[in-house]
Amino acid sequence: MKDKFFTFDGPISEDELITMAKNAIAERILKSCVFSSPDTVRDFLILELSNKPMEVFYVLFLNSQHQLLGIEGMFNGTIDGAAVHPREVVRKSLEYNAAAVIFAHNHPSGHLEPSKSDVVITDRLKASLSLIDVRVLDHFIVGKDGVMSFAERGML
Repeated sequence: MKDKFFTFDGPISEDELITMAKNAIAERILKSCVFSSPDTVRDFLILELSNKPMEVFYVLFLNSQHQLLGIEGMFNGTIDGAAVHPREVVRKSLEYNAAAVIFAHNHPSGHLEPSKSDVVITDRLKASLSLIDVRVLDHFIVGKDGVMSFAERGML
């Protein structure tokens, strides 16, 4: 039997408690965070993406000091892919008045190696955003057991 925990609203399960804790940690990271290192981003992304059953493509919109302006799960896919549209990423970047972006998506399979389509869409997004002077700082792939950074591998 799973342990029960109590709140002012009554009992909650261990899974609900873990979800609440993850949300509180993610909120704390987002409130005070300057994404100045891959480790900071990695910590947030593991909480946000590692357990999603379908592929989701996120964009983190940053100002010129790399402070978070907004984060959006822009594209949802299936268990092995998500259609990403550069036009929509450019539009949202302008809406946020972003100076830089970080891309992230999960691989529900857990495999961290980028696919050929991951590399192609990263290049397309980078080219599209360069036209409006928005820098692409990194693209992370999140699996169940870790995170892979394009920038750390010299792929940007």
